[in-house]
Amino acid sequence: MNNIPNPNTVFPNEYKTSCFLKNVITAPNIFVGDYTYYDDPVDPTAFERSNVLFNWPEFGDSLYIGKFCSIASGVQFIMGSANHRISSISTYPFNVFGGAWAENTPPHLSQLPFKGDTVIGNDVWIGRDSVIMPGVKIGDGAIIAAYSVVVKDIEPYTVAGGNPARPIKKRFDEELIELLLKLQWWDFEPEKLFAFMPILCDNDLELVRQKLKQTLER
Repeated sequence: MNNIPNPNTVFPNEYKTSCFLKNVITAPNIFVGDYTYYDDPVDPTAFERSNVLFNWPEFGDSLYIGKFCSIASGVQFIMGSANHRISSISTYPFNVFGGAWAENTPPHLSQLPFKGDTVIGNDVWIGRDSVIMPGVKIGDGAIIAAYSVVVKDIEPYTVAGGNPARPIKKRFDEELIELLLKLQWWDFEPEKLFAFMPILCDNDLELVRQKLKQTLER
Protein backbone atom coordinates (compact mmCIF):
# COMPACT_ATOMS: atom_id res chain seq x y z
CA MET A 1 0.00 0.00 0.00
CA ASN A 2 3.03 2.28 0.11
CA ASN A 3 2.53 3.25 -3.54
CA ILE A 4 -0.95 4.75 -3.09
CA PRO A 5 -0.78 8.25 -4.64
CA ASN A 6 0.04 10.91 -2.07
CA PRO A 7 -2.55 13.74 -1.97
CA ASN A 8 0.10 16.07 -0.58
CA THR A 9 2.25 16.07 -3.72
CA VAL A 10 1.90 18.79 -6.34
CA PHE A 11 2.34 16.59 -9.42
CA PRO A 12 0.78 13.10 -9.15
CA ASN A 13 2.60 11.69 -12.20
CA GLU A 14 5.61 12.25 -14.41
CA TYR A 15 3.74 14.26 -17.06
CA LYS A 16 3.29 17.31 -14.80
CA THR A 17 0.30 18.54 -16.76
CA SER A 18 -2.01 17.87 -13.81
CA CYS A 19 -1.55 18.99 -10.24
CA PHE A 20 -3.34 18.29 -6.97
CA LEU A 21 -4.77 21.74 -6.40
CA LYS A 22 -4.83 21.91 -2.62
CA ASN A 23 -1.03 21.98 -2.63
CA VAL A 24 -0.73 25.15 -4.74
CA ILE A 25 -3.48 27.27 -3.16
CA THR A 26 -2.47 30.25 -1.01
CA ALA A 27 -5.63 32.39 -0.85
CA PRO A 28 -7.36 32.19 2.55
CA ASN A 29 -10.81 31.83 0.99
CA ILE A 30 -10.14 28.94 -1.44
CA PHE A 31 -10.51 25.43 -0.04
CA VAL A 32 -9.82 22.28 -2.08
CA GLY A 33 -10.14 18.64 -1.06
CA ASP A 34 -7.70 15.76 -1.46
CA TYR A 35 -6.96 14.42 -4.96
CA THR A 36 -8.84 17.15 -6.80
CA TYR A 37 -6.73 18.03 -9.82
CA TYR A 38 -6.50 20.72 -12.45
CA ASP A 39 -5.20 19.77 -15.89
CA ASP A 40 -3.34 22.33 -18.01
CA PRO A 41 -0.57 21.61 -20.55
CA VAL A 42 1.07 24.99 -19.86
CA ASP A 43 1.14 25.47 -16.07
CA PRO A 44 -1.49 23.79 -13.88
CA THR A 45 0.09 25.29 -10.76
CA ALA A 46 -1.05 28.76 -11.89
CA PHE A 47 -4.70 27.83 -11.24
CA GLU A 48 -5.24 30.29 -8.41
CA ARG A 49 -3.85 33.20 -10.42
CA SER A 50 -5.28 32.33 -13.83
CA ASN A 51 -8.54 30.49 -13.14
CA VAL A 52 -10.02 32.10 -10.03
CA LEU A 53 -10.91 35.58 -11.21
CA PHE A 54 -11.68 38.75 -9.22
CA ASN A 55 -10.87 37.06 -5.94
CA TRP A 56 -10.76 39.66 -3.19
CA PRO A 57 -11.07 37.77 0.12
CA GLU A 58 -12.17 40.93 1.92
CA PHE A 59 -15.39 40.81 -0.10
CA GLY A 60 -16.40 37.85 2.05
CA ASP A 61 -17.11 35.01 -0.35
CA SER A 62 -15.21 31.73 -0.61
CA LEU A 63 -14.63 28.94 -3.12
CA TYR A 64 -15.01 25.38 -1.87
CA ILE A 65 -14.06 22.45 -4.10
CA GLY A 66 -14.51 18.91 -2.79
CA LYS A 67 -12.40 15.78 -3.09
CA PHE A 68 -11.63 13.79 -6.26
CA CYS A 69 -12.81 16.51 -8.66
CA SER A 70 -11.52 16.65 -12.24
CA ILE A 71 -11.11 20.20 -13.56
CA ALA A 72 -10.20 20.52 -17.22
CA SER A 73 -7.97 23.12 -18.83
CA GLY A 74 -9.36 26.64 -19.00
CA VAL A 75 -12.11 26.26 -16.40
CA GLN A 76 -12.70 29.59 -14.65
CA PHE A 77 -14.37 30.44 -11.37
CA ILE A 78 -15.73 33.99 -11.20
CA MET A 79 -15.80 35.36 -7.66
CA GLY A 80 -18.40 37.77 -6.34
CA SER A 81 -16.36 40.95 -6.55
CA ALA A 82 -16.48 40.68 -10.34
CA ASN A 83 -20.02 42.04 -10.10
CA HIS A 84 -21.14 45.63 -10.57
CA ARG A 85 -23.71 47.59 -8.61
CA ILE A 86 -27.10 46.87 -10.21
CA SER A 87 -29.46 48.54 -7.73
CA SER A 88 -28.88 52.07 -9.03
CA ILE A 89 -29.29 53.95 -12.31
CA SER A 90 -25.66 53.38 -13.39
CA THR A 91 -23.60 50.22 -13.06
CA TYR A 92 -20.34 52.13 -13.59
CA PRO A 93 -17.80 51.65 -10.72
CA PHE A 94 -16.93 55.34 -10.23
CA ASN A 95 -15.47 54.71 -6.76
CA VAL A 96 -12.64 52.42 -7.90
CA PHE A 97 -11.00 55.16 -9.97
CA GLY A 98 -10.25 57.32 -6.96
CA GLY A 99 -9.90 61.06 -6.65
CA ALA A 100 -13.05 63.16 -6.35
CA TRP A 101 -15.12 60.24 -7.61
CA ALA A 102 -14.12 58.12 -4.64
CA GLU A 103 -14.92 60.98 -2.28
CA ASN A 104 -18.40 61.41 -3.70
CA THR A 105 -19.50 57.74 -3.97
CA PRO A 106 -19.95 54.83 -1.52
CA PRO A 107 -17.18 52.22 -1.19
CA HIS A 108 -17.26 49.95 -4.21
CA LEU A 109 -17.32 46.52 -2.55
CA SER A 110 -20.11 47.50 -0.15
CA GLN A 111 -22.51 48.05 -3.06
CA LEU A 112 -21.95 44.82 -4.95
CA PRO A 113 -24.63 42.10 -4.93
CA PHE A 114 -23.49 39.26 -2.68
CA LYS A 115 -24.13 35.80 -4.13
CA GLY A 116 -22.50 33.81 -1.33
CA ASP A 117 -19.94 31.04 -1.51
CA THR A 118 -19.30 28.95 -4.61
CA VAL A 119 -19.41 25.27 -3.63
CA ILE A 120 -18.34 22.34 -5.81
CA GLY A 121 -19.10 18.90 -4.41
CA ASN A 122 -17.00 15.74 -4.53
CA ASP A 123 -16.23 13.68 -7.66
CA VAL A 124 -17.36 16.51 -9.94
CA TRP A 125 -16.04 16.67 -13.51
CA ILE A 126 -15.94 20.16 -15.04
CA GLY A 127 -15.25 20.20 -18.78
CA ARG A 128 -12.80 22.37 -20.68
CA ASP A 129 -13.23 26.16 -20.69
CA SER A 130 -16.37 26.13 -18.58
CA VAL A 131 -17.19 29.17 -16.44
CA ILE A 132 -18.65 28.88 -12.94
CA MET A 133 -20.40 32.05 -11.82
CA PRO A 134 -20.47 33.43 -8.24
CA GLY A 135 -22.51 31.63 -5.62
CA VAL A 136 -23.21 28.51 -7.70
CA LYS A 137 -23.56 25.14 -5.96
CA ILE A 138 -22.68 21.99 -7.94
CA GLY A 139 -23.62 18.72 -6.28
CA ASP A 140 -21.56 15.57 -5.76
CA GLY A 141 -20.96 13.48 -8.86
CA ALA A 142 -22.17 16.11 -11.33
CA ILE A 143 -20.70 16.54 -14.81
CA ILE A 144 -20.43 19.95 -16.48
CA ALA A 145 -20.03 19.79 -20.26
CA ALA A 146 -17.17 21.64 -21.93
CA TYR A 147 -17.66 25.34 -22.71
CA SER A 148 -20.60 25.68 -20.32
CA VAL A 149 -21.50 28.76 -18.29
CA VAL A 150 -23.00 27.68 -14.97
CA VAL A 151 -25.23 30.39 -13.51
CA LYS A 152 -27.56 28.24 -11.37
CA ASP A 153 -27.16 25.35 -8.96
CA ILE A 154 -26.71 21.84 -10.39
CA GLU A 155 -28.05 18.86 -8.46
CA PRO A 156 -25.89 15.84 -7.54
CA TYR A 157 -25.15 13.27 -10.27
CA THR A 158 -26.61 15.52 -12.97
CA VAL A 159 -25.09 16.12 -16.41
CA ALA A 160 -25.46 19.80 -17.32
CA GLY A 161 -24.24 21.92 -20.20
CA GLY A 162 -24.78 24.96 -22.35
CA ASN A 163 -24.81 28.74 -21.94
CA PRO A 164 -26.49 29.12 -19.58
CA ALA A 165 -25.97 25.55 -18.37
CA ARG A 166 -29.12 23.48 -17.99
CA PRO A 167 -29.64 19.94 -16.71
CA ILE A 168 -29.39 17.42 -19.53
CA LYS A 169 -30.00 14.18 -17.66
CA LYS A 170 -29.44 12.38 -14.38
CA ARG A 171 -26.48 10.05 -14.47
CA PHE A 172 -28.29 7.32 -12.53
CA ASP A 173 -31.73 6.52 -11.16
CA GLU A 174 -32.82 8.08 -7.87
CA GLU A 175 -32.15 4.95 -5.80
CA LEU A 176 -28.55 4.65 -6.99
CA ILE A 177 -27.96 8.37 -6.47
CA GLU A 178 -29.29 8.12 -2.92
CA LEU A 179 -27.03 5.15 -2.21
CA LEU A 180 -23.98 7.03 -3.51
CA LEU A 181 -24.78 10.13 -1.47
CA LYS A 182 -25.12 7.97 1.64
CA LEU A 183 -21.91 6.06 0.92
CA GLN A 184 -19.68 9.14 0.45
CA TRP A 185 -16.84 6.98 -0.85
CA TRP A 186 -14.59 10.04 -1.17
CA ASP A 187 -14.25 10.04 2.61
CA PHE A 188 -12.97 6.45 2.79
CA GLU A 189 -9.58 5.82 4.34
CA PRO A 190 -6.89 5.15 1.70
CA GLU A 191 -6.80 1.37 2.17
CA LYS A 192 -10.60 1.04 2.13
CA LEU A 193 -10.81 3.21 -0.98
CA PHE A 194 -8.13 1.12 -2.69
CA ALA A 195 -10.16 -2.05 -2.06
CA PHE A 196 -13.37 -0.34 -3.22
CA MET A 197 -12.00 1.02 -6.52
CA PRO A 198 -13.11 -1.97 -8.66
CA ILE A 199 -16.71 -1.17 -7.68
CA LEU A 200 -16.25 2.52 -8.49
CA CYS A 201 -15.04 1.59 -11.98
CA ASP A 202 -17.51 -1.22 -12.74
CA ASN A 203 -19.92 -0.68 -15.68
CA ASP A 204 -22.42 -3.21 -14.31
CA LEU A 205 -24.59 -0.77 -12.38
CA GLU A 206 -26.92 -3.44 -11.02
CA LEU A 207 -23.98 -5.23 -9.49
CA VAL A 208 -22.71 -1.92 -8.16
CA ARG A 209 -26.13 -1.22 -6.64
CA GLN A 210 -26.02 -4.48 -4.71
CA LYS A 211 -22.44 -3.86 -3.57
CA LEU A 212 -23.37 -0.40 -2.30
CA LYS A 213 -26.30 -1.79 -0.34
CA GLN A 214 -24.10 -4.45 1.20
CA THR A 215 -21.46 -1.89 2.13
CA LEU A 216 -24.00 0.44 3.74
CA GLU A 217 -25.54 -2.40 5.75
CA ARG A 218 -22.25 -3.29 7.44
